[in-house]
Amino acid sequence: MGKQKTASAGAPKSLTPAQWTDVPWQAIQKQVRRLQMRIAKATKERRWNKVKALQYLLTRSQAAKLLAVKRVTSNKGKDTPGVDGILWKGARAKWQAALGLRHCGYKPQPLKRTYIAKKQSTKKRPLSIPTMYDRAMQAVFKLAVAPVAETQADRNSYGFREGRSCSDAIQAAFNALSKPTSATWILEADIKGCFDNISQQWLLKHIPMNKTVLRKWLQAGYVEKGLRFPTRRGCPQGGIISPTLMNMTLDGLEQAIKAAVPRRSRVNFIRYADDFIVTGKSQRLLQQQILPAIQMFLAERGLTLSAEKTAITHIQDGFTFLSQTFIKHGNVLHISPSKDSTLSVIHKLGSSIRKHVGSPMAALAKNLNAILRGWGNYHRHVCASDAFYKVDRYVHEQLWRMLHKRHPTKSKHWCKDRYWQGVGKQQNFTAVGKTARGKKCYPLVRLGWLGVRRHIKIRADANPYLPEYASYFWRRRNMKETKLFSAFSAREYRANRSA
Repeated sequence: MGKQKTASAGAPKSLTPAQWTDVPWQAIQKQVRRLQMRIAKATKERRWNKVKALQYLLTRSQAAKLLAVKRVTSNKGKDTPGVDGILWKGARAKWQAALGLRHCGYKPQPLKRTYIAKKQSTKKRPLSIPTMYDRAMQAVFKLAVAPVAETQADRNSYGFREGRSCSDAIQAAFNALSKPTSATWILEADIKGCFDNISQQWLLKHIPMNKTVLRKWLQAGYVEKGLRFPTRRGCPQGGIISPTLMNMTLDGLEQAIKAAVPRRSRVNFIRYADDFIVTGKSQRLLQQQILPAIQMFLAERGLTLSAEKTAITHIQDGFTFLSQTFIKHGNVLHISPSKDSTLSVIHKLGSSIRKHVGSPMAALAKNLNAILRGWGNYHRHVCASDAFYKVDRYVHEQLWRMLHKRHPTKSKHWCKDRYWQGVGKQQNFTAVGKTARGKKCYPLVRLGWLGVRRHIKIRADANPYLPEYASYFWRRRNMKETKLFSAFSAREYRANRSA
């Protein structure tokens, strides 16, 4: 009897909840992470039969299904249905969805095709939206494929990877170009229709996952204007697992580039998703050796470079990568927000102000803060002071124009006393809104107050699924605002510079 009580009160009971609100998410995540770490270790040791067995165990576990349903019901696409029009709202629907995920007899439904506008182009990008059920199934298999992809990934690949961001890619480019002896020529490359043109035969042959399920996803087809069309090539852009499949397709490109040039050549490779740059000491090296190696690598996967977006540029002429402009004056490298990025956020802020002319000021302040905080946090790791000042000044002028239209009979002093708070130069636009607890102030974010702060690039070999890097990722997540992290950051910065 004592043993039975001990067993019933232990961990197994906590991992078998009776409903969605009883799910112990920390225990569930730990259970899935343990299996992922075992998959990563087996991948590193190249024990592929072990990898396959562990993936089978993970994709059939209830913990993975719960995490998959949680992801698809909490991300940005949670309110976008597929062709069946079904959304999972409420705890009961989520719980039934987690219990209803089955591999036997699984057949995905066709994708719903929509189109979104491309940046700086009149063309539109096709987006294929799976149903909620198919999204959850993709999330389950992504939990099993991600450790393999992370272990085999290129050292300088930063897009759609856990613990990595655009800031890491920008800092990697800074490390490659900022030294006096750094390479001075840059190959800016962009893959033409990467998701839409990946060879399905290559994916089925090289992606380590259930081939039957992968084939069903790739050949599910899509529905557009009530008509169903087949998909004979490409990986649907819009699926949860699609970015991981794209990364696995392009992994190995860095090794192919370095194998095509002499060992002492100053060649650096930085990739974010399907955009990448390659640095070289001469234009001839990039054009005659590196570019053919890239084209040969991509041709095996059914891909080609975009002629419009691929160019070879000298660092003194400058180039744009990830919405940042890189240019070198003498031996000093300057990285600043690109002109197009600054104009884009200014246009977005102006449209928001004009849209909220008749709305409560608190709603306007919250909308502007979301735009300013997101754009500012993205660019705060480069030389962004001038761009920040330009955007702050534009917002200030547009707010004054809006207030004059909103209060045509009031004076400037009245508007200033009502909407600006603070002392001296620290005065800032502040909106007052009503809440259930009373009044609440919404001060407007000023980009100049965010400041510019150096980003510490992640270690190139760091793998979140290997136990030896657990403490490293914990420090990066939890110690960014402490003095201890400052010393840790200084050591990391010196190590990255020397590497």
